[in-house]
Amino acid sequence: MERCLMENLGEQKGQGVFISGKIAAVRDHGKLLFIDLYDRTGSVQCFVPGSHSMFAEAQKLSPESVLTLTGKVQERPEKNRTEGLNGDVEFVVEELTVLAKAQELPFDLDMADLNLDTRFDYRPLTLRRSDDRAVFRVQALIAQGFRDYLTSQGFVEFQAPKIVGGDAEGGAEVFPVDYFDVKASLATSPQLYKQIMVGVFERAFCIGNVFRAEKHSTSRHLNEYTSMDFEMGYITDHTDVTSMLEGVVRHMVATVAEKGERELAVLGAALPTFPEKPFPIVKLVEAQEIIKKEFGDDCVGEPDLSPEHERQLCEYALKEHGSDCIFVTHYPTEKRPWYTYDDADDPGYTKSFDLLFRGVEITSGGQRVHEYDALVRKIKEKLPNIDPEKEFGFYLQAFQYGMPPHGGMGLGLERFTAKILGLANAKEAAIFPRDRNRIDIRLYEQ
Repeated sequence: MERCLMENLGEQKGQGVFISGKIAAVRDHGKLLFIDLYDRTGSVQCFVPGSHSMFAEAQKLSPESVLTLTGKVQERPEKNRTEGLNGDVEFVVEELTVLAKAQELPFDLDMADLNLDTRFDYRPLTLRRSDDRAVFRVQALIAQGFRDYLTSQGFVEFQAPKIVGGDAEGGAEVFPVDYFDVKASLATSPQLYKQIMVGVFERAFCIGNVFRAEKHSTSRHLNEYTSMDFEMGYITDHTDVTSMLEGVVRHMVATVAEKGERELAVLGAALPTFPEKPFPIVKLVEAQEIIKKEFGDDCVGEPDLSPEHERQLCEYALKEHGSDCIFVTHYPTEKRPWYTYDDADDPGYTKSFDLLFRGVEITSGGQRVHEYDALVRKIKEKLPNIDPEKEFGFYLQAFQYGMPPHGGMGLGLERFTAKILGLANAKEAAIFPRDRNRIDIRLYEQ
């Protein structure tokens, strides 16, 4: 007899089957015992009669104990039925085997007001919470949607290294690594490698962890996060990249809508609103004028948008365009990395963009410099204290031997997940969060 998963029990009414799973709850009524058992597909109410030989032992079981049960699936009385999976059936236990006993839980797993520190201090346990399971099932669907869409568009996936000799951002705080007898660091981005891969595949993407050593303590930052990146060759300008990115975002959300209905219901999450036409797109200077006009906040002339300005602009985009997304382009040259392409028709500004989503920047990208001499010149201008060939010689080989016009972007998986699901803190969307105060356990007592 094969194990029957919870999602298939409704097809087994009147049949004898065996199920395996973990206890979500035990309800002892003296001569009757009810066990809610769950597996990866759902849960079911199990009924243990008082005459059962294992009844006394079953009464002592704690939530999260692991069981195998043999018995029959029967319909529940009409008055006891509930909504959702297996709400119309129950499992009558004939044989009960305890595979692993769980100790008494330190708290109710599904306690609504469980604080973040407790959730992360007990992460191997709290990941079993129904809410947390739902978050990371949705996150897996987001990554699946990213991968499926780009593959369908002719992109090839590759794995970028996480130990690097030079920082792609040229000045970002890095985590140093003792790498034998040389200086190295953890990668802040796969930027240089994905550009190299344009010369190999024309279209390339990667999904992997990156590391930033900034000492942030905000609800939107992590010191280790998952970056989803793509780079594409033979573009006309940055708008080819924004068009591809829009397709990616729409497909990721569609994947969640199609396959994550149960998880969205558990979390009470509403999917974003997108217009039928393309996402709105404005230059930074235009965005600042909009913010001044609509919200009375004068940020005209600033080199970037503050978090509050991002929130305001997204509010405007939803009201005026029916879109939870808006592109902001043409950031000043001094605010973008050295590999960013300048706009000759708009001196001082770059063919770059950010994608704002539900009040937060989730993506940065743009067209890259693809000509060797121009790239060396840009490095010298931005990083005057380094020798381009010494620091970036390995990367520059790709441009010495011909690279097409290209561009790309990087999207933070955790931040995007948080905004999709309405989570207050990006750390809630990190399966094992890393910040300045934590590597699994807290580094410092608050």
